[in-house]
Amino acid sequence: MNHARHSLQDLAGISRQLRAAREQAEALARAQAEARAARERERNLFALTVGKVRPLRARNEVSFQDPAPAPLPLQLAIDEQKVLREAMSDEFDVSTLLDVDDQLSFRRPGIGLDVTRKLRGGHWSIQRQLDLHGLRSDEAREALGQFIRLSHRTGIRCVRIVHGKGLGSPGRTPVLKAKVQRWLVQKKEVLAFVQARPLDGGAGALVVLLQPGKRRMP
Repeated sequence: MNHARHSLQDLAGISRQLRAAREQAEALARAQAEARAARERERNLFALTVGKVRPLRARNEVSFQDPAPAPLPLQLAIDEQKVLREAMSDEFDVSTLLDVDDQLSFRRPGIGLDVTRKLRGGHWSIQRQLDLHGLRSDEAREALGQFIRLSHRTGIRCVRIVHGKGLGSPGRTPVLKAKVQRWLVQKKEVLAFVQARPLDGGAGALVVLLQPGKRRMP
């Protein structure tokens, strides 16, 4: 009798364990299914939100791209600015550098007398001219510096600088002539200069010989 009672109790315990295990398995399956459904909803969130979509019709469109900007010659600009800042002093003493003759010609050290003689005689053709008439002193200095630099850079060898005879200046003194001589002596591109021949301007102009330069476009 007691043995039968224990057997029934054991069977009841086993049944409870099986039922608990089944419930746990069912709960686990439900949790996994819910997790899969949540992931599916996340993947389809856009479609679920906006509904069905369809592709737009193809259009004949052309896409334009802005042309690339031209490269800036930065080094050239830097060089230009450096040269523009070069000081051509009005206080420079040029008297000791000029040849003592009636025309006060100039030749850089190492340049022979034959160079100024040929320059005065028209051996080199005048290729370019700068007329400084009517310019103030600071304007004339800047114009002269730019003119000499550009002429040298483009391979010009011989130029004429017209400074005038000073007939319109107070006291009829050629102030600009003396300044032009000072400025030219300070320009490293200048090898020599002489007073122009009468047919080229005489006392109102200088003929200048420049150092040979590598010819290139201005």
